[in-house]
Amino acid sequence: MGRHDSVPPAIFGLAGHPVRWRLLGELARSDRQVHELTALVNQPQNLVSYHLGRLRKAQLVAARRSAADGRDTYYSLDLSLCTTLLAAAGGQLHPALSLTAPAMPVPRQAAVLFLCTGNSSRSQMAEALLRRSAGDAVTVFSAGSRPKPVHHHAVAAMAEHGIDLTAAESKHLDRFVNHRFDYIITVCDRVREVCPEFPGHPRPIHWSIPDPAQDGRYPAFQRTASELASRIGFLLHDIALDHTTREES
Repeated sequence: MGRHDSVPPAIFGLAGHPVRWRLLGELARSDRQVHELTALVNQPQNLVSYHLGRLRKAQLVAARRSAADGRDTYYSLDLSLCTTLLAAAGGQLHPALSLTAPAMPVPRQAAVLFLCTGNSSRSQMAEALLRRSAGDAVTVFSAGSRPKPVHHHAVAAMAEHGIDLTAAESKHLDRFVNHRFDYIITVCDRVREVCPEFPGHPRPIHWSIPDPAQDGRYPAFQRTASELASRIGFLLHDIALDHTTREES
């Protein structure tokens, strides 16, 4: 049997349905609740829930209860798994197609603000990881709605990534309400509910990431650091693409 006589890769069937494709597109940009997805794709909730169920069964999409309101659920897309499945599917069609995306240049003048409640773990780690990845091409800050001292486990987890957080200080988001940003990224469900309006219509992005301090154990901080590092890798591509689109329009 030839290579092309096998069953098509599952990713094609999953992404090939128009509703699922639109859901994947929305979740690639930001974590969402089901009622938000219903409005964005203009489909009834039962249909959206059905397709989310298909994507969850394939482990492309994960669901997390909101830390702000346990009755709500945030859905997130595993972009790393998407990368793996798409590369494998391309390689099955032809070896030359099993390529990873090339590194994209990040434009200057991009400004990013990460927000969480305490500015003690998640947003601090995200700020440090993006600054290290983008260098001086991105201006990046972090803040919280109820700042607390930077958690010692966050410092240790960042040290594993070669980043020194010992001098980091938590800040209140009020310090930045008059600043202009290109992206406001909430990494906490609670702060998303109270996030103020910022000038200049920055793009809002939400990452529903559990607070590792609620767990309290060091492995939770390691998992958070790994998830943030993965998401930031994809964010850099997003920023570069946005910049290119603006230049061409």
